[in-house]
Amino acid sequence: MSHHILLCDDEIHILRAAEFKLKRAGFDVRIAGDGQEAWELIEEQCPDLVVTDCQMPRLDGLGLIARARQTEATVDLPFFMLTAKGLELSHEELAERWNVLGVLNKPFSPRELLRRIEEALESRGSAEQPSHGENTPPLTFDSPLLPVAETLPNP
Repeated sequence: MSHHILLCDDEIHILRAAEFKLKRAGFDVRIAGDGQEAWELIEEQCPDLVVTDCQMPRLDGLGLIARARQTEATVDLPFFMLTAKGLELSHEELAERWNVLGVLNKPFSPRELLRRIEEALESRGSAEQPSHGENTPPLTFDSPLLPVAETLPNP
């Protein structure tokens, strides 16, 4: 059974390169162009792991992770964060505060991304992680969500 991966980035060339590499490795991959679109896909079918960019319009990567951490069904959803080379993020704070598995600086190697995803899924073990297939019930929202940022114009 293939793992479901959600890729979220507003740069289409990054999405396509990562999607190609992961699909060739046997993953079921969905893509989103921003955090709001990613959240809608998570609501439809919760993935096994999410890779998200940090800076995006509508809902950024940290907002997406915060929203997931506020919802019981996604509180433990594993995330990797992609970030522009110049953007300084504390990897330790992201791991401690938001339970982010790792940060990859752009430009990144799709091969490295694949390796890190495989290691993360292997360490989580198939026995402890149920599949988030089509029979997964829809998410419920018992806690308030963070406000969604207003839509920003695309540059």
